[in-house]
Amino acid sequence: NIRIEKVVVAQLDNSQLFTVPDGWKEPAFTKEDNPKGLLEESSFATLFPKYREAYLKECWPLVQKALGDSHIKATLDLIEGSITVCTTKKTFDPYAVVRARDFIKLLARSVPFEQAVRILEDDMACDITKIGTLVRTRERFVKRRQRLIGPKGSTLKALELLTNCYIMVQGNTVSALGPFNGLKEVRKVVLDTMKNIHPIYNIKTLMIKRELSKDPELRLQSWEKFLPNFRHKNLTKRKEPKKKTTKKEYTPFPPQQPESQIDKELATGEFFLRESVKKRKKMEEIKVKQAEALTKRQEERNRAFIPPKEKPVMKKTNKAPSEAKIDIEAIKAKVRKAKTKKLGAPSVNPVPQTTPAYDKKKKNKG
Repeated sequence: NIRIEKVVVAQLDNSQLFTVPDGWKEPAFTKEDNPKGLLEESSFATLFPKYREAYLKECWPLVQKALGDSHIKATLDLIEGSITVCTTKKTFDPYAVVRARDFIKLLARSVPFEQAVRILEDDMACDITKIGTLVRTRERFVKRRQRLIGPKGSTLKALELLTNCYIMVQGNTVSALGPFNGLKEVRKVVLDTMKNIHPIYNIKTLMIKRELSKDPELRLQSWEKFLPNFRHKNLTKRKEPKKKTTKKEYTPFPPQQPESQIDKELATGEFFLRESVKKRKKMEEIKVKQAEALTKRQEERNRAFIPPKEKPVMKKTNKAPSEAKIDIEAIKAKVRKAKTKKLGAPSVNPVPQTTPAYDKKKKNKG
């Protein structure tokens, strides 16, 4: 039978293997599938924070009712701060206790009861991503977590619409509830955001994928040519140090020992000279150094008495004005005008003589 099945699968077309028929749904697991029930009891427990205690007490009757349909027993311990779920003799679905475990985990991570109860359905799954240890500094972690939520939760809402998942960001974890394909995309976006990749890039890619999936011809083709390729640009270049130290090549031998004063004297031959000769030579060296220092000091003193070089004075020469061209016609016109006038004759319109104001006052006084 197994061989016949393998042959039948090999003959099937690839398109039939990859695609699920529209409207197909997995049949529900009933008591008829497992009439004898479970052999042993299974249980799971999880802790919840102190601030979640009031909400759990309020909605605990609803939790018990939801788990009672699958014959799962749930206990709330307020002293230890824990929730426990376990199977009973009436439990027939072996996977029901695993769903109950995920249910109490979501309740402990601040997911509301209305959303968390959906995990008990067959086509639902959940994923809790720990993001607290992905970033070193606390300030950077808070900024990136806020980037995932977006202004007024807009980024998170867009991600929920594209993946058909409910997402809850609380503390150091991100809880997601929805179909398997959507959870995979949510985890990728969350991890990329913590790696300093903005979620808008992944949202844009998801939008393109959503449009491409609607076309039945493109389902079996590669979508790489349609998807955007975002490259990480590092704009801030690392500053290079001013003094670059170059590492020396490693040698197993130790460095050569520096020469002592006696070795230097032996090399020059001074070691074998008499003490009086050594002293005389030392004094000569000191006198030479003193003479050099004296000449230098004298040169520095004499610099103050050296006059600075004066700039040569340049005599300003006024250029002779360029000879204007003589207008002969204008001179002739002046001469003609002068001939027409009689020298010494009174003017045609004589100007009346006006006496100043102060002279009139004098006359009046007189």
